[in-house]
Amino acid sequence: IEYYLPLFFEHTATVFDYLPSATLALHGNLEPAFQRFWQDARDRFRLAQGDPERPALPPESLFLTEEQFFTHTHAHAQLVLREPTPESKEWEHFDALNHLAVVRGAEDPLAALKAHISQTPHRVLLLAESDGRRESLLDFLRASQLSVPAFESLEDFQTSTERVGMATAALSSGFGWPEAGLDLVTETELFATGPTARRRKKQEQVSDVEALIKDLSELQLGDPVVHYAHGIGRYRGLVNMSVGQIQADGSPALQEFLHLEYADQAVLYVPVSQLQLISRYTGVSADEAPLHRLGSGQWEKAKRRAAEQIRDAAAELLNIYARRAAREGHAFRFSAKDYEVFANDFGFE
Repeated sequence: IEYYLPLFFEHTATVFDYLPSATLALHGNLEPAFQRFWQDARDRFRLAQGDPERPALPPESLFLTEEQFFTHTHAHAQLVLREPTPESKEWEHFDALNHLAVVRGAEDPLAALKAHISQTPHRVLLLAESDGRRESLLDFLRASQLSVPAFESLEDFQTSTERVGMATAALSSGFGWPEAGLDLVTETELFATGPTARRRKKQEQVSDVEALIKDLSELQLGDPVVHYAHGIGRYRGLVNMSVGQIQADGSPALQEFLHLEYADQAVLYVPVSQLQLISRYTGVSADEAPLHRLGSGQWEKAKRRAAEQIRDAAAELLNIYARRAAREGHAFRFSAKDYEVFANDFGFE
């Protein structure tokens, strides 16, 4: 429905309308990304404009152009990140950090970090991924005889006189910043093989899958896909078909469809404009994906069984929690160090 907002509102908002004036606009080399985005948008518009049931608005009325985007960024302070070139070596002022990982089971798990703090001429700011993680890390550091004050931001730390501090920032990895006299150390350095790194890798994998679903050019012939209403089939390519409309020159208006093959070689044609109904099959083996039979009710039965299993699991969990709440518990001695080790070794969110 958001693609029809310009029909109902004279002025629509952009993300810039929600940013405070003190926002720092951080971006990189956006020109190639803009070119790809607008090429995709125009291709989609060309395919969708022949659908009389879902008439499409031109991309220019829905999205910011490159010029409009940069006009909006001019109202904010900007930091542009670009790939280094041979001519720009004089501007490379960031250094890689040494190995600082926590050593599980060691007498002093933070020995590497403490050595770095004592030897580096720079101030050190430790960065947690969230406020909750910051508090957990502070407890862990205190249990390891390293007392670190917390700060709300990098600016607060820079204006202080503390040599070591802790703040919150979603930074993927740390680095040395000689020009500012700072070393930024993230959870990636401290827990390089822990759940933090695994979570980030998992999130990247999920993002890649989502991109595959949205980009037809990445679908390979024979890939299993899932239609929201009909279940699992195999992608057999794109076909142009007449839908009964006639163009101004008298020739038939062609529309592009996804060709999906189901069990017993049944065929389903899905308009590209209905791509939101298609998702990628995420089962164990794509080659052995079970194809559903069109019109057989297999898919509905499978969804119903899955819903029942979810309800059964929920009921079992409720029963477990009810019995647990009814029993008298035992309070174990709390050890901040043991808890931090457990939390960081835990493989789930």
